[in-house]
Amino acid sequence: MLERYLIEHCAPTLASLKTANLFSLNFSSEKNFDKQFNKWNCQLGKKGISLLLLHRYQQTALIYVYRRGRLQNDLCKPGVAAFLAQYGYASTDVEYALLRLKERFGVGDKFPHEIGLFLDYPLGDVVGFIENEGRNCKLAGCWKVYGDARAASKLFAKFKKCKDVYSRLWSEGRTVLQLTVAA
Repeated sequence: MLERYLIEHCAPTLASLKTANLFSLNFSSEKNFDKQFNKWNCQLGKKGISLLLLHRYQQTALIYVYRRGRLQNDLCKPGVAAFLAQYGYASTDVEYALLRLKERFGVGDKFPHEIGLFLDYPLGDVVGFIENEGRNCKLAGCWKVYGDARAASKLFAKFKKCKDVYSRLWSEGRTVLQLTVAA
């Protein structure tokens, strides 16, 4: 079950085209979910990919799939530390920042929109989304674009092609591990 979700929602991360992806998964057995989650975290860890359970509510899990080194680079980009500080992030160290992000899911009923930075979205688009409350974007695709729509459109096409190719190869018998690019 988790394998299909990894292909459908995380192909660009598996292919090392994107820092991270996020998806929600419904499960019926907590024990089975935990077993599958730990198995994939261990196997993908050998390729430089980690899975993090960001939030669990009843029988739904919000799973963050990421490349640690790329995430650290993203968090060190100009303006990111100052932006995250507004939301209580005292550091851009990956471990600390992920812990803080996870905490933010447990606070009230507001979604922590700074998560876009953890998903390799441009800072300008994350700021634009928050300031415009999700309205008035130039382009909507993998995320809402408030900055360079042309560059984002090219990226969206690249991510879609990757997902299509990975889905086809997986349906033909390739495994997630065979399709995952090592760090």
